[in-house]
Amino acid sequence: MKIFTYPSESGKKRVSEIIKRGLGFSEADYKQVLAYIEDVKERGDKAVVEYTNRFDSQAVTESNLIVTQEEFENAEKLVDAQFLKALDRAIFQLQSFHQKQRQNSWIDTPRDGVIVGQLVRAVEAAGIYAPGAKGGKTPLVSSVLMGATPAKVAGVGSISLMTPPMADGTINPYMLVAAQRVGINKVFKAGSAWAIAALAYGTAKIPKVDVIVGPGNLYVTLAKKIVSGTVGIDMIAGPSEILVIADKYANPDHLAADLLSQAEHDTLASAILVTDSTALAEATSKAVQSQLAVLPRQEIAQKSIDDFGSIMVVPDIETAIDLSNKLAPEHLELVVKEPFQYIGQIKNAGAVFVGPYTPEPVGDYIAGPNHVLPTAGTARFSSALSVDHFIKKISLINYSEPAFKKEAQDIITLANIEGLGAHANSIKVRLD
Repeated sequence: MKIFTYPSESGKKRVSEIIKRGLGFSEADYKQVLAYIEDVKERGDKAVVEYTNRFDSQAVTESNLIVTQEEFENAEKLVDAQFLKALDRAIFQLQSFHQKQRQNSWIDTPRDGVIVGQLVRAVEAAGIYAPGAKGGKTPLVSSVLMGATPAKVAGVGSISLMTPPMADGTINPYMLVAAQRVGINKVFKAGSAWAIAALAYGTAKIPKVDVIVGPGNLYVTLAKKIVSGTVGIDMIAGPSEILVIADKYANPDHLAADLLSQAEHDTLASAILVTDSTALAEATSKAVQSQLAVLPRQEIAQKSIDDFGSIMVVPDIETAIDLSNKLAPEHLELVVKEPFQYIGQIKNAGAVFVGPYTPEPVGDYIAGPNHVLPTAGTARFSSALSVDHFIKKISLINYSEPAFKKEAQDIITLANIEGLGAHANSIKVRLD
């Protein structure tokens, strides 16, 4: 793993390369995804099934596109007790965390005769997308939990899950059990851009939703980008990323494992260690190479480390934090002797993992906070997936006649300044 000093010209150049990697797509990709969307809008379930047959499973038909109760019951028999124990813990802890995000409607009387307030309402329907992952052989159960939990806590009445089927036309039983336990109403056997289109516009079998959330490949991300505005979405997610700030007290083997936990996601993933210890930098670089040798996803992780991985040696932890705030990483690990003394300096990050026994995967699965996080520097202005993504805030206003007359002339003045005579007249007619 390459070691740089920072700030230096070579270090700054490396940081710039990492920032610019982003989420790229070609005009051909965009046109292809748009074609899928338009086809689903026109032909509905027929198009969804045709694309599913072509890319995922020839066993899916319009009649078995939706998972049946029998399939859910069979799935329960196929999962093991240890999984159920872990699943129940994850669901309980996720629900407990997201419950604290709930907001209540409120009413205030700021002036005599005036009532203002805010009504908090959940959207009526949400769509959760969960990737297929090796044809469904490595079920991304956590994607189901992270998408559905805040929707359920928000009070969404209808939650649909879209996920690609396995080759035999079924959904991995672990996915089905997770979906049922977290409160998803319907599961459909479809993935990629056509699944997003079906959720956004609705088909005969797939209900139209108000919000779509969940990770996916380039086609899924592009489809969400295109339908955004027709429906709400969580975010336009780029490649995964981790930045670890560590001092001389950190364990290099632990740090290497944490860096690789993100590098194995994607060849565009970014894994960065920032430290004020040259000895730790060198030891971690060696540990990364040693662990890479036995990693199942070695080829992906190696390219990620080579292209977008770095170890930055800085003069002090304050410089490390400044660099981190500039990068606004999706995942930030703070592995220093007194981590809480630096929390106040963290301005930009999707999630902060504090201390040596809080590696990033804790947050991926079970800690409670959502693992759907802003990437590619967007943590400067956006936040993790939350209950807020599934609610609307409706303003409430009421004026008595005396309160109206007291403020009427000011309204007329402002309306006239803007050249909106009908606005002003709406006030004047009530003064006659």
